[in-house]
Amino acid sequence: MPDNDTAARIARHLPAITAIRRDIHAHPELGFEETRTAALVAATLRGWGIEVTEGVGRLGVVGTLRGRRSGQGAIALRADMDALALTERTGLPYASTNAGRMHACGHDGHTAMLLGAAQLLAEAPDFSGTVHFIFQPAEEGRGGAEAMLQDGLFDRFPVDAVYGMHNMPGIPVGSFAMRVGPLMAASGRWKVTFRGTGGHGGNSPHLASDITVAQAIFIQALQTIVARNVAATESAVVSVGHIAGGAVEALNVMPSELLVGGTMRAFTPAMQALVERRITELAEQSAAMVGAVAEVTTWWNTVPLINNGRETEAMLAAARGLVGDARVDADTTPVTGGEDFAYMTRAKPGALIFLGNGAAAEGTVHGLHTPDYDFNDATLPYGIGFWVRLVMDELRS
Repeated sequence: MPDNDTAARIARHLPAITAIRRDIHAHPELGFEETRTAALVAATLRGWGIEVTEGVGRLGVVGTLRGRRSGQGAIALRADMDALALTERTGLPYASTNAGRMHACGHDGHTAMLLGAAQLLAEAPDFSGTVHFIFQPAEEGRGGAEAMLQDGLFDRFPVDAVYGMHNMPGIPVGSFAMRVGPLMAASGRWKVTFRGTGGHGGNSPHLASDITVAQAIFIQALQTIVARNVAATESAVVSVGHIAGGAVEALNVMPSELLVGGTMRAFTPAMQALVERRITELAEQSAAMVGAVAEVTTWWNTVPLINNGRETEAMLAAARGLVGDARVDADTTPVTGGEDFAYMTRAKPGALIFLGNGAAAEGTVHGLHTPDYDFNDATLPYGIGFWVRLVMDELRS
């Protein structure tokens, strides 16, 4: 835990920060719709005497706090604010009140922890230089990080480094994990539309170009990308998530158009290019086999998240100082989930750390992006304490 003084201050403010977290949880908003959340963040920061800039990248909020000691250093701490399009089934007293919207990834907790750190630092800004608290909209595939960067985020708020944190179910509360280099994958999507000649499936199937055969060949062939195009020492993911074609009311009609879509993940630009190329080639070849055509669309929602060496060491040092060596994994296994904080670490030196949200031994653990998930409030003091310690370490005089 933090030193005795910081721990006491966290404990004093924890009920209010927990209430903020649960209030945000009860009022989830999708990316670029976080008007209530952004207003709450801005008003809360102002109430603590922190300089606030709103509307960065549409709905982003940046709080700026200058230390009482002289110094030119500046760092940024980032949290995300958006929710997911899921229907919550936790049954909690503070469950979502917005139908079809849910904080199923812990961004309510991320926002609350960064607010808690901002409050403690504003009370005792005994550091040199400047810290910017970045509250980002639209992390979940809607381009919030890019929007803030395109709005001049680091030109308007210059920093030497940028830091992020994400809760992780399966890791014990009070434990941290990260690594130098690739930590999270580039997350992409793809769609293939097969078009051919439809026909009567019972009377004259021989006159149709059967695109259901094309899609069947294509889906099987997709499995060869990772199995036969990706080296065994590397990794990638290609998965089908959607198939649509024909009409259930006319099961004897062979469709003239059929859609297949899915996701793709990779840890390097070269692997991104390989996966895209092979999806396109396999779709076109599968269509050609039955005399049809394939229209392929691919896009990436995030780039790979690469942790910079110096910033990783700074975060590891802060985590070890907070909870001890035994509770810090400095070489964790990369995950294929995507995170658009990667765009910020591409723009500035930076790193992201995982904070444990609970392990199986501590009780039932629900995964991220599931309707039963809830951010673990027992994690709040560790996240707050970590941010405070990192600032004090990085901006010491």
